[in-house]
Amino acid sequence: MDNRVYESNSPDDTYELGRSIGESITPGSIIALDGDLGAGKTLFTQGLAAGLGITEPVNSPTFTIMQIYESGRLPLYHFDVYRIDDPYEMEEVGFDDFIYGDGVSVIEWPDRIAELMEQIPDPYTEIRITRDDERGFDYRRIEITERS
Repeated sequence: MDNRVYESNSPDDTYELGRSIGESITPGSIIALDGDLGAGKTLFTQGLAAGLGITEPVNSPTFTIMQIYESGRLPLYHFDVYRIDDPYEMEEVGFDDFIYGDGVSVIEWPDRIAELMEQIPDPYTEIRITRDDERGFDYRRIEITERS
């Protein structure tokens, strides 16, 4: 298990880290993206999308559960499972088809579907974005763990 920690002092830092990862990410990659409301998960995902070459607006799919972006070098499957009550509701959106596909899957709030996350293929990446208001309003600690 590889673990890295980044410190972000601005929304631009968070976006740029996502962009940097998006530029080198490979087909079939899965990112479990966790953090409190307003921590920067969607901003990170917007940067990742930019790194993939996606130019269309990327928004949190809270009410639709999933958004697909196909204009980049790899498709991006952006899941926001905050409103999921039963993890198996994900079957209705074809969750398995996407995470086993050739695109990049980003899953916000992965703890809400813990049972399914235990079944996803290794390796995958866990990213946790944490606020620390004592270090500044825009400060974020971004921990990246590669699971294998």
